[in-house]
Amino acid sequence: MVQHAHSPNTPDSKPVAPDVHGVALHPADQSWMKKLGPGIITGAADDDPSGIATYSQAGARFGYGLLWTIVLTYPLMAAIQMVSAHIGQVTGHGLATNIRRHYPTWLLYTIVGLLLVANTINIAADIAAMADATHLLLGGVSFLYVLFYGVLSVVLQVLIPYVRYVRILKWLTFALLAYVATVFVVQIPLGEVLAGTFIPRFSMNAAAITMIVAVFGTTISPYLFFWQASQEVEEQHADPIGKPLKRAKSRLARAILLDVDLDTYVGMAFSNLVAFFIVLTTAATLHAHGVANIESSAQAAAALRPIAGEFAYLLFTLGIVGTGLLAVPVLAGSAAYAMAGTFRWRNSLELKPTAAKKFYGVIALATLMGAALNFVPLDPIKALFWSAVMNGVIAVPVMVVMMLLVSRRDVMGRFVPSRRLRTMGWASTAVMAAAVSAMLWSMVAG
Repeated sequence: MVQHAHSPNTPDSKPVAPDVHGVALHPADQSWMKKLGPGIITGAADDDPSGIATYSQAGARFGYGLLWTIVLTYPLMAAIQMVSAHIGQVTGHGLATNIRRHYPTWLLYTIVGLLLVANTINIAADIAAMADATHLLLGGVSFLYVLFYGVLSVVLQVLIPYVRYVRILKWLTFALLAYVATVFVVQIPLGEVLAGTFIPRFSMNAAAITMIVAVFGTTISPYLFFWQASQEVEEQHADPIGKPLKRAKSRLARAILLDVDLDTYVGMAFSNLVAFFIVLTTAATLHAHGVANIESSAQAAAALRPIAGEFAYLLFTLGIVGTGLLAVPVLAGSAAYAMAGTFRWRNSLELKPTAAKKFYGVIALATLMGAALNFVPLDPIKALFWSAVMNGVIAVPVMVVMMLLVSRRDVMGRFVPSRRLRTMGWASTAVMAAAVSAMLWSMVAG
């Protein structure tokens, strides 16, 4: 999605070219970085510190055996995120508003309430991981870093307008390249990697099933649905002539949706590629040296140090901090968008805090409560586990509602997605439902 220049085309200026929205853009504004939008940020935010911990556990405990799960999640994740993006772009409203308009209030309140709790716990885990990673690098007191990152995340969202803030988020996505770079400083057995990538194999035991569920639950998360739909709406607001695609000319709207689809494909590919490299790195180092008990991303980084060397350790640790700075605002922001859509509050990261007090209040409250959870006697691993359980439970009904919404002509008008996208969306929903069922079964059986 493109951020638009507002300066007129004067005789002294360089030639300009229109973008798909019909707004003239200076060539300098048409860089590939400018064209990346909600898709790339959403995909990158999926690889948050708690997600890194899950992928590290998969690699450390099962070696290359679960690489195939990352390959499988890509088309499923891309499809459901594309559905979310289409809903936002076509209707001009986020998911919560669309659910409120078309489904019972009790369903909306249940989904949003669970989302708020799960996101707050996830924020707590991510801030704790960032603090631990910083402690590994600099020493000092971890709790002070918890306070620092909590306050910094609030300040970034509350005080910086959306157009500038989203640029910061885009550059933070480069922190994830640390995990790609790490692979090049360790030994990789290519044959085993290819087998683990393209030949699904795992033991039918509770530990393996739980890990597979964790990978799916980490990759396909409800907060990402709410965030991307709302960010597509933000992009429309940032465009001086932007409007819901239901009211746009058909040819123009189709071009915008193609742009949205490309952005989402690239963003989800980036997300899954990074996840793949995290599993690969920890399999080639920790698993290969008998280190299987990893409970956090910071612990994974520390375990890498004597095995893979100082450079790999440094890259992994810096990646935790960078991804946390990206993910915490997305978690808090998605909760705020959901609450605002539920209760019809004004909401936009482009608005000043005084114009959207309740919206920004949720962002600040969720972030600071997440930071505060690190000061109570709460086991972060158990908290993260229950957050994953809630995310899994929420994901299925949200995905079902999204698929029903996107298939309705009274909601999407002439922009009901193709049969292929709807099929992939329902497939993603079915896989997620099966994963949650397996998770609940393993909890009962265990």
